[in-house]
Amino acid sequence: MSQEHHTIVVGLTGQTGAGKSTVSKIFVEHGFALIDADQISHEVVEAGMPCLAEIFDYFGDAVRNPDHTLNRKALAKIVFNDKRKLESLNSICYPFITEEIFRRINAYAGQGCHFILLDAPTLFESCASDFCDMIISVVANPEVRCARIMARDSMSEKAARERMGAQLDENFFIQHSDYVIHNNDNLEQLSDLSGEVADKVKIYLSN
Repeated sequence: MSQEHHTIVVGLTGQTGAGKSTVSKIFVEHGFALIDADQISHEVVEAGMPCLAEIFDYFGDAVRNPDHTLNRKALAKIVFNDKRKLESLNSICYPFITEEIFRRINAYAGQGCHFILLDAPTLFESCASDFCDMIISVVANPEVRCARIMARDSMSEKAARERMGAQLDENFFIQHSDYVIHNNDNLEQLSDLSGEVADKVKIYLSN
């Protein structure tokens, strides 16, 4: 699909707390148009959206605020402690998210964008990887990730590890990616490495 529009889509994914957001920013600085799947996932559950209505139908008032918006904390508490309910939530949300990703890829292609970065934490789970010409994953050691998540989201170690446990493991990312960035060091090293990878990817995919 992307090749029909002479547009190359690079999927960026990885483990929570690994530093994917930093890598994404560096790729944008190196000329990639950005599609942020996490942002889209928030947009599709805004008040009045069909996706939100389906979530309420399935999970009920436990995740509904008095103003009929989504109680994200309540929903997270439910799904990060029950993989079946997480799978159910994903089966509701993914079709809406992937439809919007597809629309934005086509919009960028219509604008003549040559390189698109699809930043998607659940790239594989949502099958958005099908849209990509190359996939890059960012991974890091569990202890490093846990500390970052606790600091970033002001949550307990238990909650951080529950969130980590809901994701695919490191071996899956390594086996299903064209390029893997290991981020166990400092921000400066990650920025330098990400810039090098972004430039190499553009050269490689342009040939």
